[in-house]
Amino acid sequence: MRVDNGEHPFSHLGQLLCLALFLVLWVVDSFVLHLSTSLSNFVPLYVRLVFLGLSLAGAVYLVRSAHGVVRPDERPAGVVTTGAFKYVRHPIYLGSLLTYLGLAISTGSLLSLALLAGIFLFHNSIASYEEEVLLARFGEEYGRYKKRTGKWVPRIGGRAEETDAV
Repeated sequence: MRVDNGEHPFSHLGQLLCLALFLVLWVVDSFVLHLSTSLSNFVPLYVRLVFLGLSLAGAVYLVRSAHGVVRPDERPAGVVTTGAFKYVRHPIYLGSLLTYLGLAISTGSLLSLALLAGIFLFHNSIASYEEEVLLARFGEEYGRYKKRTGKWVPRIGGRAEETDAV
């Protein structure tokens, strides 16, 4: 089922459910039951907090930069390649994932990290769906953008155009 705005039909609801599930599991494991927080015994608190700060700073940059270019009330006419979109194709989803990662690492919650793997699979699925919509809408322009921009990890210098040679 395709929707007019190009987003996966369960994108918003799924993200809200992921957020709620993650926060409940993270709080209960990290601050109440301590079922899987043994990682915190091996990684000093200051290291975990620095990681949290860096991941939150990265998430804020990605989300603010992406929302500065693509506003929910106004869809762009072409492929967006500025702001955070210059580096990754899904900066808002990546910002969410970095936030979850930072929280899980900050308390050493292995259950939260395991749940994050599932949340990543969900985000990857909706991102792939949206890429199909964008490829259908923008064709080769989006195809070129995909070749030079990482889906989740920035490509240093972009990827060279592939040739037809065998």
